[in-house]
Amino acid sequence: MSAQQAAARPCPAWPKDALRISFGVIWLIDAVLKWLPGFRANYMDAIMGQAQGQPGWLKPWFNFWISLQHPRVTFFAYLVAAAETLIAVAVILGFARKLTYTAAIVFSLLIWGTAEGFGGPYTSGASDIGTAVIYAVVFAGLLALSYYAGPARYSADQYLEKKISWWWRIAELQRPATAQAPIQIPPIPAQREPSAGGSLQAPAKRGKSTVA
Repeated sequence: MSAQQAAARPCPAWPKDALRISFGVIWLIDAVLKWLPGFRANYMDAIMGQAQGQPGWLKPWFNFWISLQHPRVTFFAYLVAAAETLIAVAVILGFARKLTYTAAIVFSLLIWGTAEGFGGPYTSGASDIGTAVIYAVVFAGLLALSYYAGPARYSADQYLEKKISWWWRIAELQRPATAQAPIQIPPIPAQREPSAGGSLQAPAKRGKSTVA
C-alpha cells in the first residue's frame, strides 16, 4: 500500500474512544482508593514526608501547602477524592473534554509537586520521578489527539454539540465542521421567460391613456 493510499484510508473512530475510556477507568480506580479511610489518615503525613530532604529553595513551596492544609486535613482529603472522581467520570463519558483534560493536567502537576515531591528528592537511591507527571503527559496526549482526530463519536460532547451551539468551545480545540456557520448564498434573480415568438417582451409602460 502506497503512502497516498494509506493517507486516504479512513481511520476508525473507536480506538481513540477506547483509549479515553480505558484511561478513565484506571483514573476512576485510583479515585475510589482516595475515598478509603487509609488515604485520609495518611494524607498529611505523605506531604510532610515528601518535604523532607528537598533542596532549600523548595522549602517555601512545601511549607505553604503544609500550613494551608494541616488545620483542615479532612476537607482537603475529601476535596482530592472528589476532584479525581469528577475527572474520571468526565473522561469516561467524554464530557467537556477540552476543559476536563486541561484541568486534569493542572491537577496532576499539582499532585506531583506536593504529595509526590516532584518525584524527589533526587538523591542516591531515587528510582522514579513519580506517577502524577506521567498522568499529566497522558492527558496532554488525549488533548492533542482530540485536536487531530476531531469530535469523539462515543461521547457526551458529540450529543451536546448538536443541541448547544456554543458547547464545542469547551469540548473541542478547534471548531468542528458540523458546527461552522452556514454559508450565505445570494439569491439568483428570476429570469423572464421568452414569448411565443422567441424574443423577450418588454414590460408594458404604465401611463395615462389619451383619447383621440
